[in-house]
Formats: sequence, structure tokens, C-alpha cells
Amino acid sequence: MKVIQAEKAGFCFGVKRALERAERTVQNSATVSFGPLIHNQQVVDRLEKQGVRVIDAVEEAKSSETMIIRSHGVPPEIYQAALERGIEVEDATCPFVQKAQKLAAEASQRSQVIVVGDKHHPEVQGILGWAGGDAFAIETLQEAQELPFYPHLSVLAQTTQPHANFQRIVDELHQHTQELTVYNTICNATEERQTVAWELAGKVDVMVVVGGRNSANTRKLASICSEQTETHLIETADELNENWFKGIHKAGLTAGASTPDWIIEEVKKKMTEIDEKDLTVQNEEEMDLNDIDMENWADHMTKLHRGAVVTGTVVKLTHDEVYVDLGWKSEGIISLQELSVAPVSNPSEVVSVGDEIRVVVLKVENQEGNPVLSKRRAAEEEASERLEQLAESKEELQAKVTEVVKGGLLVDVGMRGFVPASQIQLGYVEDLKQFLGQTLRLRVIEFDPAKHKVVLSQKVILAEEQVSKRAELFETLQEGDTVTGVVRRLADFGAFVDIGGVDGLLHVSEMAYSRVKHPSEIVNVGDEVEVQVLKLDKEHSKVSLGLKQLKPSPWDAVAQKYALGSLVTGKVVRLAPFGAFVQLEDGVDALVHISQLSEKRVAKVEDVVKVGDMVQAKVIECKPEEKRISLSIREAISEAQATQDEEVLAAQSDIPAVTIGDVLKQDLEQ
Repeated sequence: MKVIQAEKAGFCFGVKRALERAERTVQNSATVSFGPLIHNQQVVDRLEKQGVRVIDAVEEAKSSETMIIRSHGVPPEIYQAALERGIEVEDATCPFVQKAQKLAAEASQRSQVIVVGDKHHPEVQGILGWAGGDAFAIETLQEAQELPFYPHLSVLAQTTQPHANFQRIVDELHQHTQELTVYNTICNATEERQTVAWELAGKVDVMVVVGGRNSANTRKLASICSEQTETHLIETADELNENWFKGIHKAGLTAGASTPDWIIEEVKKKMTEIDEKDLTVQNEEEMDLNDIDMENWADHMTKLHRGAVVTGTVVKLTHDEVYVDLGWKSEGIISLQELSVAPVSNPSEVVSVGDEIRVVVLKVENQEGNPVLSKRRAAEEEASERLEQLAESKEELQAKVTEVVKGGLLVDVGMRGFVPASQIQLGYVEDLKQFLGQTLRLRVIEFDPAKHKVVLSQKVILAEEQVSKRAELFETLQEGDTVTGVVRRLADFGAFVDIGGVDGLLHVSEMAYSRVKHPSEIVNVGDEVEVQVLKLDKEHSKVSLGLKQLKPSPWDAVAQKYALGSLVTGKVVRLAPFGAFVQLEDGVDALVHISQLSEKRVAKVEDVVKVGDMVQAKVIECKPEEKRISLSIREAISEAQATQDEEVLAAQSDIPAVTIGDVLKQDLEQ
């Protein structure tokens, strides 16, 4: 058995740096670690033996001790508490985490801060602490979709966050703010480690991942490897099981970022020893068998050897295995995982008793003496030749999506094919799960039979069709045409509308006659809208669209509604140094010049009115053809005062005059 170790296995830069600082510090003073230095119990135990005690609160440390800040970092109040208690601090925070903390603190001064990551992870809790009390963490696209609207947002990532998930959330956050600042604080070493491990797992028969079970990056590493082959997560060499390697030709080995080299070497050494022991036992068994019936055994061995492709008949099905008669001394066994490229829950979904099938021999014998077989790998070999031809001819094929994995989709093309997320459709895909079970139209864009690697694309087919549709559309489309389209996405400056192969821009200024702050006030993604073609740029394949052009302009009736000399009421909507703009109705704003605001001299517009005020004014100019109306608050006030004076005089004129004679007469009568 060949043991292959991944290139990027073991300590990352930040973990190695933290461990070196701890070992150096403990040689010079009594030392404590605020929280486990790294997520590896064996390393933590080893440090404890050297004198590094783990604490959960600053109060547990003595003033004579040096406190090491763990690689995941801590909130600023921990530093302050240590300072107040006179405790010396050795900061072992990963530099990449420190960068995220600094950015979070700066961003919190001007915007709402969001961290994409596990809110329970100490690294994320530390970053949130630096960002202040209003900052919070989200980890899923659904959480992002449920957020309210914020004027300003800043988003950071947990350093071990998968890039694809971070990008999906960032794209969603654009819909929840006017201004989004993105800080990509993901550590590239994590993504490289996962990629290397995934590729290695595809080349071996079994994979061993070494690291702490409480380590998020190690668990993720094991999950990724299990997509490719049988995978076992262990913390130490003592957990290795000899049965994992029976009949195995190649075994892969990788480790999480918190796993030291000495643990990896112990595991690798024991894997090699298991292989040597297995080989010795196998040779002894072969000698015994040869003594019994060498000729007969040799005949069988020529039929069954690891990697042989043979034909057999299905004789029995259980809930998780298929038994196949190969004409050998015992029946071969196919596990669920080796039955089909697509995941299945029961063998009956794929085969029935009596079926004749082709299989690949994975092991000549397991512990019970049964050959271990794979129908899936036999199908992959059959598919390999066909896929090679399709790669050369660029012919289209159809395949069903069987799994959603990191960065894309797995499809059944006789073997496991990979469709990267960027190759599924023309736009960005937010939710890969929507494609599970769907049949895609695909083309082979990369094929390596030696590595059993096939990469496919639906996007290239759709792109070619789009080019054809676009050319056809530009041949028939004319400026002034009215067309129906679907809103595909929104931006601060407008909406992009698919009008049948071309995404035209519907600018905010062309959505309504009134002022539009954001496209979402008028349209939403998925809306079907009727628009007018305003401008065609065939050379650059651009189309400008308008929505308000299909509606009556409010300026068409202003001459009748707002006659010269009439009094009107409106709301102040914005101020300028030269006057105030008053909204009379949607799409119709009038100007009150600074000289028309008051009967007194006005130095500043805001001294008289403010945005939101309801005012009454007189129409002193109305030019619909220029979309201009001028108002005067001063004249409205003067007219109102004049009217009030006239009413007072009129009231006085109605009182009858009284003479001296009338008074004397009244006195005599009394």
C-alpha cells in the first residue's frame, strides 16, 4: 500500500506562530493561555505539561503570570481586563485574524458591520468584539435574505469561511443597503488545503484526516474528502483501524491546520506498519493455500485480482449491499457507495436479483473472504471512452444532478462529473440546491481519464444560444418599440431587464416622472414589465429602456391644474442655495426662489423652510413645455393678508350708524 501525504497538511502559519510564542514564553515565565491556544487537544495537553495552563477568564490569571492570547483572537475588553490586573500579555493572534479585527473596528465607525461565519466560534466572537455592540454574524444565505435595509454596510469573513458561501451572501447584501463595503478576510491557506485534499482523495482508495474533532476546519476537510472516497477522521495514530486498509493499493493522508507534524508522522508511520503487516499475513495465507491446491488457486487468482473487470449475476439484495455470483469460491459484495454514481438509499433502486452486471474488483477478499466489488467504477470505465469522444466533438449531452458540493454540482455521466458553479448558467447562482435532481444540458470542457476527472458546462451552450438570440433581436428591434421583459437584477442606478436574449438597462431616471431613490421602489427582481426601447447600441450590444414613457406625463395637465395666480399647497422636498423645491404631485416639482420665500430679506433658505414642510404659495409662472413652475410664498402671504383686511372692513361696514338722537331717545324711554 502506498501512503500519499497531501502537500498542505498540518500547521498553518498562524497556528505555528502561536505555538512558537507559547513555547518561548513558558521558558521565561509562568504562563497561561486564554482559551485553548489552538483546536487540538493533544497539543494543548503537551503545552500543559510544559507549564501552559488554560484559563477561561482573566480573573483566573495571576499578576505574576504571562497570559497568551490564543490564535483565534479575543475581544478588546480581554486586553483591558489584563491591563487593569497588571497581567503581561503575549499576543499570539493569527495575523490574518488581527487584520480582520482592525478592519472591523474601522468599519464600525461609519457603518453597520456584519461578519460571515460561525457566531459561536471564538474567532468570530473576537472580531465582533472589535466591531462593537451593534455588529453581528450570519452564516447562511437565508439569514442574509431576512435582513432589513441599512444605509451603509460593511461585511467581513471568518478566515476559514468557504469563499463560495461568502460570495453568495455578499451578493445578497447588495439588496439590503445603499452602500456596501466588502472586506475579503478569508485566509487563502484554508482554501488551498481543502482543494489539495479533495484532489488527493480522488486518486486514492481511502483517506485519513488527522486533527481535533472540535476543529471546524478539520471537520470540513474530512467532509470534503468523503465526497471523493472512503474517509476516516482521527485525532491520533492509536485510532487507526487495520481493517480500513485491507486490500488497499493507495491511501491518502492529510491534516487540519491545528495538527502538529509529530502527530502526522506518527499516523503515517503506523499506516506504513499496518501495510507491511498485512502484506506478511497475505503472503503466509498464499503459501498455505498453495500447499493445499496451488494449481486450482492460481486459476482463481488469474480471474480475480484487484482492478479486474468481470461479469457476475446479482443473487441477493440487502438494505445496504448487493451479492454477486462471480463463479468464484464466495460471492462478491457491492456496498451502496459503490453501486452507482448517484447516491442511493436502497440497492433495489439500481439492480434486481437476476441482473447480469459488470463490476471492478476492489479487493480480492475482505475479512469474511468475499471479494469487494464496484459497479460504479465499472460504469466509469465504460463511460470514459464515450466522454473522450464527446470532449473532442463538443457534442451536447444531458445529465442529472446527483449532489451539491463545494463550488458546484455533481452529475451522473456514467462517472462522477463536476459542473462548477460558474458554469451552470449565465448569471451568478445563489442557491445550488435548486438544481438537485434537475437534468442539465452539458458539454465536456475538461477530461482527464487518468484522474477520472470530467468537468462540464451548461453555460457555454447557453452563451452560444444567447449570442444567436442577441444577433436576431438586434436585427428586428427598433428605437421606440414597446417590448415585454423580466427584471433580472437591481443596481443602485437602475434595473436590468431581459427582453429576450439581451439585458437592457432601465435607468432610475426613466422609471417614473417623480424622483426615484432606488429601483426597488418601482420594480423587483422577477417582475414582468412593459418598457419602451429608448436607445440601441448595436456595436456594443447595449439597450436603454424606459418605463415612464408608456405612462401619461403629469406635465400634460399642469396648465389647467396650476393656472397663473392660483394658490396651491405642496411639500418642500429639497433645498438649494437659490430656493426651495415644492412637490405639487408625483413628478411635478415647482421652485420657490429665495426672493419669493418671505416679505423680509432672506439670507438662507433654511431660515424660512425645511424639507417636509407643507406650504401654500401662489403660481407666478407656469411653462409646461419647459417643465417649469415658479411659486411665491411671499405673494401668497400678501394676498392672504389683503383678503383678511378686506373681510374686516366688510364686517365693519355692516354695523348700522348710531346718532346722538338715538342715544337720548333710549335714555328717555328708560
